Amino acid sequence: MDPISVIEGRVAVLDRDDVDTDQIMPKQFLKRVERSGFGEFLFFDWAQEDGWDLPPHPILAAGRNFGCGSSREHAPWGLEDYGFRAIVAPSFADIFFSNCTKIGLLPVVLGEDEVKAVMAAGEASIDLAAQTVSAGGRTFSFDIHPETKHRLLNGLDDIGVTLQQDEALHAYEREREREGPVTTALRVA
Repeated sequence: MDPISVIEGRVAVLDRDDVDTDQIMPKQFLKRVERSGFGEFLFFDWAQEDGWDLPPHPILAAGRNFGCGSSREHAPWGLEDYGFRAIVAPSFADIFFSNCTKIGLLPVVLGEDEVKAVMAAGEASIDLAAQTVSAGGRTFSFDIHPETKHRLLNGLDDIGVTLQQDEALHAYEREREREGPVTTALRVA
């Protein structure tokens, strides 16, 4: 995944609370096994409504409890494939939050009034290193776990984190090498 430093640009607004993963990525589109191609199905049912407009800007600002419901990974995949690089909301479902960070989609938790300010500004800049969101002449701070921040800043998915221990893994394997078959002895007392 690509490292994240600063994400800036226009803000798409989805001012709805309790948006669940089935609304984000409906179940009938979960047949794909690769992570790409889900963007066209994002919010599929809502996209059929008159007046629906959710442009694929870099930043999505949403309501409380975004990503609730089932733990489907397809929801973050669809959001990323659609074009979002960050989501700003007052709260996220825990598993959804984690699934986002594992693919390089930045979830940012701000207070409700701060999210409304980002929505109203229409443009924002999110600085991950500084842990700030700037919009409409204001700057807001956000918290993020240090390990998650490290992973996102360095573009490390789970495999990338493991490969950082490459020498330790090879040393462990060298220590376990021996000739002959592996056998176990059964002792009867």
